[in-house]
Amino acid sequence: MTQTHFGFKTVDEADKAGRVRGVFDSVAARYDLMNDLLSVGMHRAWKAYAVAVANVKNGDKVLDIAGGTGDLARAFAHRVGESGTVVHTDINLSMLSVGRDRLLDEGLALPTTTCDAEKLPFRTGAFDLVTVAFGLRNMTHKDLALKEMARVLRTGGRLLVLEFSKVAAPLQKPYDWYSFKVMPFIGKVVAKDEDSYRYLAESIRMHPDQDSLKAMMKNAGFGHVDVHNLAAGVVALHVGVKC
Repeated sequence: MTQTHFGFKTVDEADKAGRVRGVFDSVAARYDLMNDLLSVGMHRAWKAYAVAVANVKNGDKVLDIAGGTGDLARAFAHRVGESGTVVHTDINLSMLSVGRDRLLDEGLALPTTTCDAEKLPFRTGAFDLVTVAFGLRNMTHKDLALKEMARVLRTGGRLLVLEFSKVAAPLQKPYDWYSFKVMPFIGKVVAKDEDSYRYLAESIRMHPDQDSLKAMMKNAGFGHVDVHNLAAGVVALHVGVKC
């Protein structure tokens, strides 16, 4: 049986998806609140920056992968207009349901579906833009997922990956203390789930750094990849153009 990582643990590949699903089933109801607390609201600025860089136009077709509670889908829907399309997806039904309900409450009825990023149910070249925010690190086969994202993009289309990355060296020790002491404690007190937030901290450390992810995107079919470091590398926005 092939093995992979689940945070710092080594598990069978077949078990990882279920373990990740359990994490997000547990945190879905308080996901946005916890994001606000743990990032001191900065996650909203990071997502707003990604939306600005995306610069979608009226009529564009956008696929939001691991869209969760719908922050990016909402922002893009207001920009593509009635002639455009934003497809809101996530592999986790609990997260997707929270996002769908919130979007509907705001009058946004977007195409919404559960799907695995490693096997996207969309035709080749269907989208102008694909986005994945804080979801790539939880995927078992990131290389396959990136190739699928490239496949469903038109030539010249862009992929935006917003994800935690490698922080600048002077901040490494305080960032580790915050990640492994403060995050699980807040998770225990607010979300009643210390283990899930310990996993999230570990998963960040196991994710490819800026240069490694850039190389993976190029191998997946993106001819040009820009990297935008945010908050001293706590988060990075990778922008790839399909060749």
